[in-house]
Amino acid sequence: MINGISLKNAIISGANNIANHKKEIDSLNIFPVPDGDTGTNMTMTILTAVAELQNLENPTVSQVADKTACAMLRGARGNSGVILSILFRGLAKGLSDKVEATGKDLSDALGIGVQDAYNAVMKPTEGTILTVARRAYEVSKNAAAISDKHIYIWNTICSAANEALQTTPELLPVLKKAGVVDAGGKGLCCIFDGMQEYIVNGNIIESKEDLSNPENNDDYFRNAAAEFDDVINFTYCTEFIVGRNQDITTQPSELRAYLETIGDCVVVVYDDEIIKVHVHTENPGNALQKGLTYGSLLTVKIENMKEQHRKAKENNITNKSEQPEFAEPINEIGFVSVAAGEGIENLFKELGCYEIIKGGQSMNPSTDDIYNAVMATPAKKVIVLPNNKNVIMAAEQAVPLAKDREVYVLPTKTIPQGISALLTYDSDIDLQENLILMTEAISNVKTGQVTFAARDSEFGSTKINKDDIIALENGKLILKSKDPVKAVVKLTKEMVTKDTAFITIIYGNGITEEQANIAYESIKSKLGNHIDISLIEGKQPIYYFIVSVE
Repeated sequence: MINGISLKNAIISGANNIANHKKEIDSLNIFPVPDGDTGTNMTMTILTAVAELQNLENPTVSQVADKTACAMLRGARGNSGVILSILFRGLAKGLSDKVEATGKDLSDALGIGVQDAYNAVMKPTEGTILTVARRAYEVSKNAAAISDKHIYIWNTICSAANEALQTTPELLPVLKKAGVVDAGGKGLCCIFDGMQEYIVNGNIIESKEDLSNPENNDDYFRNAAAEFDDVINFTYCTEFIVGRNQDITTQPSELRAYLETIGDCVVVVYDDEIIKVHVHTENPGNALQKGLTYGSLLTVKIENMKEQHRKAKENNITNKSEQPEFAEPINEIGFVSVAAGEGIENLFKELGCYEIIKGGQSMNPSTDDIYNAVMATPAKKVIVLPNNKNVIMAAEQAVPLAKDREVYVLPTKTIPQGISALLTYDSDIDLQENLILMTEAISNVKTGQVTFAARDSEFGSTKINKDDIIALENGKLILKSKDPVKAVVKLTKEMVTKDTAFITIIYGNGITEEQANIAYESIKSKLGNHIDISLIEGKQPIYYFIVSVE
């Protein structure tokens, strides 16, 4: 049987082993876009457990498994990290109340984790970490009928997992074409193998790097999360809603054009009855006066951003290492959003988000990050906007943790989807109806992204070289280029249809205002005046441009 100390040391050995191989696992990513990286996410997830386990003295296997599962639940990052945490949560369920465990206990507990992991994924895909975990369980279950010695069973689990890993290219054609195995499956094998080294030989694999602060160990992760210059070009964030006078025939596109002459970050959304306006300007009175030419003002909000920024900066200096403070749920509805880039973060705040979690592509926030943001939101019902497909599962894990408020995760996969969802929200209707309308709005948004290739790759007949500029529509490769401005112009033309009414271009880190204006004017000249086109400085990392087409 395995005791608590042995299980504790085995998990620490497994964590060290994947940490030693994380860059190798990261490199298995077959897609060229910069992303959260599977090896990094899985390493950071399991390292949260190591920090907790090191404080346990003479524990039972149940205590070790519980402590590991709880820590990994909160520390889970990215889909691979979430699935890993679910597998270890299954171990905790299966080993509940046990002082020691047999090999059969370990196999049965793994089976619980595998079942929970499959249930947690909406459309389970074979040839992934799920396949590797499932085959490891199935083979170990048969082995347990022969012997329930823990060393024999764990050897069986490791052998079956590694054999299953080699089959992943046969199950996923994209892996076979790239000549690699699944990254998540490889990560799981590294953890299992690291645990095996202690269970069988009594050796804890040593880490090759300092893991005392796991979030600072990956240069790429740290660089992607870097802050950008906080320049505020205009003082006043001005928002208002106009009730349209049906006798006035002037189009809201003219209002947008005027606002762009007196400010930036212009958003104008309208239907037959109202016009919603957002603008940063030095002259909010002029913006309101222009709005009055379309009808009566229904709501007005003006905030001094420079003063807000000054206070926030002071607070950041004072409380730099503190988590968001708990807030009593006094309001009915609140929003939490994941975003990166000062301009985009500010836009989400101005659209109603109380808490912004810094993160997204290449820097996936943990479940605990999302939970803390939810608990800092003073609302009884909190809607979370992940804005990245690799953050949705971590957000969903935070839902049951918030005991004193209801949490809803809107499955926004991109920044434009999150913006559209917020613009659709109507405080005059109930939450469930809002969730339906916001979900519909998400489905009507096309997202374009211009970024750089993080690695050599190949898509169909298109060969991608590292550092090529690539353009994606809803995650699908559309073209490659040497110039991000030319790429965004071509991409936007590809995305537009005869039904397109709005285009929003968000330019990020690495793009100058001059380049952004060249792209804007070129798109405007090619598409004519029948489409409202907005240009916003997002200052986002990774993406030179993010394009929303509705």
